[in-house]
Amino acid sequence: MTASQNHDVVIVGGGHNGLSAACYLAAAGKKVLVLEALDKVGGMASSGYLLPGAPEHLVHPCALDMMSMRVHPRVPLELELERHGFRQIELTPGYVYLHPDGTSLVFWRDPERTAAEIRRYSERDAEAFVAFMKVVNAFIDMAVPMMRVDPTELNLGAKFAAFRAALRNRKLKPELMALLTGSAYQAAIERFEHPVTISAMCCLTGLAGPITSDGSGIYYALLGFLHRFGVGRVVGGMQSLSNAMASRLRELGGDIVTSAQVSEILAGRGRVRGVRLADGREFGARAVIGTCHPKVTLDLVTPGQIEPRLLTRIAHAPANAHGASPVKVDMALSGQISLKRFEDQRGDGLDLRKTCLLIGTVEAVLENFSASGRGEVPTLPYLTITAPSAVDPSQAPPGQDTVYLYPPAMPVAPREGWDAIRERVTQQVIDQASEYVDGLRTQEIARRMEAAPDFTRRLNTVNGCVVHIDTTSMRSNTLRPAYGLGGKTLPVAGLYFGGAGIHPGGGVNGMPGRIAAQRVQRFLAKTITDELAESIRSANVLAPDHAA
Repeated sequence: MTASQNHDVVIVGGGHNGLSAACYLAAAGKKVLVLEALDKVGGMASSGYLLPGAPEHLVHPCALDMMSMRVHPRVPLELELERHGFRQIELTPGYVYLHPDGTSLVFWRDPERTAAEIRRYSERDAEAFVAFMKVVNAFIDMAVPMMRVDPTELNLGAKFAAFRAALRNRKLKPELMALLTGSAYQAAIERFEHPVTISAMCCLTGLAGPITSDGSGIYYALLGFLHRFGVGRVVGGMQSLSNAMASRLRELGGDIVTSAQVSEILAGRGRVRGVRLADGREFGARAVIGTCHPKVTLDLVTPGQIEPRLLTRIAHAPANAHGASPVKVDMALSGQISLKRFEDQRGDGLDLRKTCLLIGTVEAVLENFSASGRGEVPTLPYLTITAPSAVDPSQAPPGQDTVYLYPPAMPVAPREGWDAIRERVTQQVIDQASEYVDGLRTQEIARRMEAAPDFTRRLNTVNGCVVHIDTTSMRSNTLRPAYGLGGKTLPVAGLYFGGAGIHPGGGVNGMPGRIAAQRVQRFLAKTITDELAESIRSANVLAPDHAA
């Protein structure tokens, strides 16, 4: 075992939240070290040339769309990421729903244009949509100010903004309460009548989780965010964001070590002392931030330092508790995808290749989640399809595409086991996508697939949950990840969570890292003050008495 190296803060996990926390702390003059188990930084916000048969096709193994960071724009601005190569462009439009009959519904940035799309199917639905957006926007007005701050602080400005929004929309309170306590499915069928409208709404909200659960009405925040903030993509791939953060951190004097698997967060007498790596190296620290899943973080702490009841509590925090997890299929093509059937039927010249496509019906969304919960592979097609190279041609050779296939609901633990069904499910997803998109079967060069067990291993999460803790009203604010573990301190002094398992939750935005950095700065400042006071007391005790 090598000698310990001391830092102010050690961060376990070099994903974008870990890098965000590190940058803020380094900017505050702290000596910071980021430890990443993989061979490069990025975690869920990464991309790379991962297909051996297609070495020039860039793949995004997890996150792709930039919506959450557009809701929380302060991180890239405060960290000056554009100076380090970060740039994003907006998808126009962000999402398009494709119905099996060849029709489509565009979710434009402008809600009035979206209403006009709906009007092609039902005048009543268009009117209902305009009225519904007033409710969704009222929720966004109240929620966003609090999403942008640390919920453990006083936050008078944010609370006043949320209160003003509530007061301004007080007449909508009955509709708001119905939305926030009911299900996303209920909200769709009680307002809309046409199957295209209902299916489009259910496909969109299903990206956040099961649409029949009480409280899942909050998933319509996706619709509000889409209209208010738009959907972006990182130029050069998601890795460009993480690389920009790493560059900024090094500029600020912070250190990064990759291929560094943490085996223990060292703690004793109720406070952290640092970390130990699997290879025996130790790094001392006054504070440690764990940005992997909260359960993974607590399991790393020296045995006996965390109360068993809290370990039990975090072990039961919901992570894909409904039994469904996304599957991810990446494809490299020798040509480009085509959506001629849908584009011809629209007749307006919209290039559907340059957007994110929602595939499925309301029946498919319901079946996918219910089947997955039983450990069965769903049979009806429900997935998103996008070609990153259509928006950013640098991500594939000229005239070729990479394709990102994402079924939101597949079983976490299929009865047959993933090893037995992996190839069959991969082919099923490609075949289902091929019913909507031309070119997948005939132009395939290579493919890559990951399911829940792969996400769990590669990303240090639980049950393949890419947002760490399920998005529910009971797992938000200081209740995220669990009661007693979502506040400004943890049971071991100097230990902090800093990933998607804390407020404001999942998505690529860097806010959990920013909040963790602020908490650590306050802790370190108090520690220095306490140490100084103790030194003064000790000096007074030891000083000779010169009194007459």
